[in-house]
Amino acid sequence: MEININTDAQEAILKTLEDRTDPEAFRIKRYLEMKDLSRTVESPLFEIAEKVKQVPALSGFDIITIPEVISTEILFDLFDFAPDHVARSKSDTYYIDEQNVLRTHDTVFWYYYLNDPEVQNRIANGQTLGALCHGKVYRKDEIDRKHMNIFHQMGGWYLQPDSMGIMPIESLKEVLREIVEHVFGKDTEYRFLDDTFPYTDPSLQIEVMINGQWLEIMGGGMPKKSVLKKLGLEGYNGWAFGFGLERLAIIGMELPDIRLLWSEDERVQKQLKLGQKYKEVSKFPPVIRDISFIVDTASFSPNDYFDLVRDVIGDMAEEMALIDEYENAEKFGAGKKSYAYRITYRSLDRTLTDTEVNELHKKLEQETMRLYNATIR
Repeated sequence: MEININTDAQEAILKTLEDRTDPEAFRIKRYLEMKDLSRTVESPLFEIAEKVKQVPALSGFDIITIPEVISTEILFDLFDFAPDHVARSKSDTYYIDEQNVLRTHDTVFWYYYLNDPEVQNRIANGQTLGALCHGKVYRKDEIDRKHMNIFHQMGGWYLQPDSMGIMPIESLKEVLREIVEHVFGKDTEYRFLDDTFPYTDPSLQIEVMINGQWLEIMGGGMPKKSVLKKLGLEGYNGWAFGFGLERLAIIGMELPDIRLLWSEDERVQKQLKLGQKYKEVSKFPPVIRDISFIVDTASFSPNDYFDLVRDVIGDMAEEMALIDEYENAEKFGAGKKSYAYRITYRSLDRTLTDTEVNELHKKLEQETMRLYNATIR
């Protein structure tokens, strides 16, 4: 069954952004307008999602589509995120207002699924439940070739009445094994390790051996009874899993840069096929520039600054590394700090000129001064 959650509440919240002119409001609107690659047919992320849906153990599961704007009560409180959990910070999560944010994890589909009328009828009749969910999630993050602040997750869960027995974690391991075989092939070497998540216990992660190296690809566990109770469900137990689609794509195709997944270049797109190792179309030269500034620490967050860099430089920012930071109250003043970053400019489809890089870098310096009242060194 396809379940599409009503987004009227989301649209009402987003209307509040229309009259805002602050950078965060523009970012949020732009990020929401970006394509959902897990629903874009020519994308390998779509291919992965479809492969997972075809796993025998997940046959017949409901497919649920949920809002992208979620209240903090649903996203964090109901899922046992501690009050001081880093995900609640405004330097890690995109807040539209004090109560509503862009979703940071797709496990939140549990809430919406259990509140669907048809699903509630099944619960009343003591039936088993199974669902899959995939789409964009948003987290403020660093700039490098393996990370973006917008990425895609896929999650699933299966629940049964306690009267049918308590499922062992081995049931989850069997499902994850099937997913690995469908995405990476039957001969893939894998292993399970213990892990910790706010909403499952016990929890685990699965790693696969790729080119002689163990790489984590997904996590899962048994939904906590306490979390299920918060969501209004008692007398059920089961398993759940979740993973980042980009991570599987990067590993499966040996992609050197996460930005390639968004490329419109036909030479790149025709290579983005699971099981096919990516071959560099053309390695355009990098251009390196450093930016150093003094700023009031009370108003500065590195993750927020990465967003500013994305605003100014866009996808030509390949990597951004902190190369120096220090405080000197006598020299800079109390509460101030010096930061120095090295930015690698590189386009995926052309050679950048010194002139255009210099212009972009100058604009970044100007915006750094304007928005943070920083002193460029």
